[in-house]
Parts: sequence; C-alpha cells; structure tokens
Amino acid sequence: MAYNPATEMPEQVGNLTEASRRALESLRDLRMLEWYVIPLLAIVFYVYTSEIAKARRSGNWNAVFAGLTVFGMDFVNETVNGWVLALSGRSALWTAPGPTALRTMVGWNIEIMFMFALSGLIYFNTLSEGPERRIAGLPERWFWAVGYSAFCVFVEVLLNMGGHLVWEYPFWNRSLAGVWLIFFFGYFHFYAAAALVIAAKRLRTKLVAVGSMYGLAIVLNVVGLGVMGWKY
Repeated sequence: MAYNPATEMPEQVGNLTEASRRALESLRDLRMLEWYVIPLLAIVFYVYTSEIAKARRSGNWNAVFAGLTVFGMDFVNETVNGWVLALSGRSALWTAPGPTALRTMVGWNIEIMFMFALSGLIYFNTLSEGPERRIAGLPERWFWAVGYSAFCVFVEVLLNMGGHLVWEYPFWNRSLAGVWLIFFFGYFHFYAAAALVIAAKRLRTKLVAVGSMYGLAIVLNVVGLGVMGWKY
C-alpha cells in the first residue's frame, strides 16, 4: 500500500524533506513492479546456485559466505538508515526517491538489493587462492576491500549528482569529510566483514557471524516497522 502523508506519521509530515516524501509515497508498492525484475532475480539465483555447486565439490563455502555477508551488512545499513528517518522526522542519511521497480525502504530498492546480493561474490572471486598475497603493501583481502569501497563511493557520487540518491545532511555529502564517512560507514565495513568472515577458521564462526547480521536487521525491523509502526 502506498504511503499517505495525510494519514500516517502526522507528527513527522511537516518536517519531511521532499525526497523523503517522494520515497515514502511509493514505499513497497507492488504496482511498481517491472518485468525486468524476473530475469535479474534469475541471474542472482543462477550465480548463487553455481557457487553452491562449486562449494559442494570443493568443500569451500567462502564465496557463498562472502555474498551473504555483504548483503547482510547492507540489510543492516539500510535498516539503520530507515531508523534515522523515523527518529529525525526529516530524512534518512540517503534517500532513493527516483524510478525503481520496487522501493523496499526509503534508501533501498530492488535494483540495489540485486547489486549487493552479487557484490560479495564479485569481491571473493577477485581474490587469489593464496591468502598471503599482498598488493601495494596490503594483504590482498584488504586491498580489494578498500578498492571496491572506493569504487562504490565513486558510483554513489555519480548517482547523487544525477539526483537518484539524495543526501540531506552536511556531514554526509560530497565534501572531503563527507566522502570519507560514506567510504567507511557506507561501504568499507561491508567488505571488511566479508574479509573477516572468510578468514575465520571454523564453520560455526562463519555461520554465527552471518546469522548475527541478519538477526540484528530482522530485530530492528520488527521493532521499527512492527512495534513502533514507523514507515521507512
């Protein structure tokens, strides 16, 4: 059901930014679905089932863990971003109010979800088999964590310049200080988490780490969307 600013969250409506209003009006509206979502979903399924088949043969599940970790961290990030909107009554840190096949949260849409579902697999498949390898003096896992985070920030800046991703707060913008904050708290911890999870020796440790990410996001959403009745 589309968000109706006249009947929902009345204490916040007057303070909401234009981008927030636009994002909330079409939030989780299934009428927005487009047919291209189906082949994109099929691609994600194909990639994951291929990695699962490889893992069954080799016994190495790190690619799958990397994929689930990056997506899980993004799930947490987007949930916290929604809480920022709800608690501020003004705006999330980032808002994606533009055209999409489905807006799942104010700063999250189905296209972003598909991208992050694959990002961890891309990161893992960039790594060589030898964990001791170093690039530019950094362990390979951390070099690529920095590299992919920087690339994501570059893409996000382009999206912001095009009006597709809206930043409201002065500490989260295209300034030097703002870009570094986006780098560390917008992306780097995704890949850092993936690097730590795949470096873990025990399967149980990996499972607990990944499960904790999804558990945290689910609990926050149950509280925010369910108990508190917030819209984000």
